[in-house]
Amino acid sequence: MPEGRLTHSPDGRTPDHEGARYARELSRHLQWLDSFTGAALGVLSAASGIYTYLGVRSLLDDTGAWTTFAALSYSIAVSVGIFVFWSYMLRLLPAVRSAASKLGLFLSMGLGCVAIIAMSSWLNAAALAGAAAVEQHLAHTVQNYQSALERTHANAIAGQSLARDVARVRETFDGLSQQEAGGDLSGIAGRGAVFRLLTQKSDELQGLEEQIAAQDRAVSQAFDQGNAILSRMRALSVEPGAIEGRSVRFAEEAVRLSGIIAELRQLNVAPLVNRAAVDLRDSVVLPDLDATSAEGRTAQQATIASVMGLLADRAETLTLASNEVLALPEAEEIEYTPLSAADAVIRYAGNFVPSWAGAIAIDLLPAVLVFILMVTQSAIRGGLGAHSVEETMTVSELRAALAAARALDIPADPTPVEPEPKPTLRAAE
Repeated sequence: MPEGRLTHSPDGRTPDHEGARYARELSRHLQWLDSFTGAALGVLSAASGIYTYLGVRSLLDDTGAWTTFAALSYSIAVSVGIFVFWSYMLRLLPAVRSAASKLGLFLSMGLGCVAIIAMSSWLNAAALAGAAAVEQHLAHTVQNYQSALERTHANAIAGQSLARDVARVRETFDGLSQQEAGGDLSGIAGRGAVFRLLTQKSDELQGLEEQIAAQDRAVSQAFDQGNAILSRMRALSVEPGAIEGRSVRFAEEAVRLSGIIAELRQLNVAPLVNRAAVDLRDSVVLPDLDATSAEGRTAQQATIASVMGLLADRAETLTLASNEVLALPEAEEIEYTPLSAADAVIRYAGNFVPSWAGAIAIDLLPAVLVFILMVTQSAIRGGLGAHSVEETMTVSELRAALAAARALDIPADPTPVEPEPKPTLRAAE
């Protein structure tokens, strides 16, 4: 058997001195690490409290002394809570041995981690990425407004395109009126009843066409104004400076842009053309038949009936064209809602994963230390095994024990003292 590997204890057990030496080495490392673990935990707790303070301040509108005191009190409470919680976990969880105790403490640690995230981590994320998250909200709002502006403008342009349909119908009635003036329709040349009816509808369509054409410039100007407002809103979302002031100016521009979008909706002539198509068919003022003969009046009546059928057909054409424009999808109603830094971080959490990871890590990093201590303590217990204290004592520990015994003046091998015999009285003779 190699020398110094195994020795026999008085009761016959053979402890593994290599395992005991390994356990003592780990214990020395833990003692050295424990000398600054508390300070490190305090630094982490203080750092979390500072960012929590900044996050709380971003939620509070007032800037007075009481607000500062309230935010400071909350951040101090968070720092103390984190320090105390992880101090408990670092001491107790590695020390327990039974499965039930470990499970109970694991559940307690999980509940504590959730509480820490709820009371601190999201505020830390707000302090780390709050301004960037608000800027992200502004940029997202600009995109929504741009989509709404372009959609509304496209619908308005589609409405303006109905001017061509109206012009074609008007040209039809203009041509028929010229034919009637030559007597090609009713057989009666001149400006009779049929001519006046055709001219009446042609004038109505001419007025509608002019009304549509008059809105071209208004649509173009509104779209240009909307784009100019969008440019200012984009600049506000990225320019340097405090985000609070930029948010106020951004809200003002958003109100103006909402008005421009509403104006573009009103400039869409599709509803006007739809109503004009109905009037073209239904609102007809029939002129008096002015032919001098019964045959002429009969011809005029037949021609007017044909014109009325044509009016119904052309009205149906305009109705279908206007309904196609009205069926185009409308832009969604956009309303800018200002968000605080904390709310913006939560809404756009997917865009700020690194910031969230850092905010949570600064609070939950001690959990890694807890697991390290659990593994190390388990290794120490495995190295020591089920040995008695005297089997695992080092030379220095033995010397310390002997020195303590001498200090207590306890003899190493005490000799039993026999009691003196009691004197007996001899009876008097």
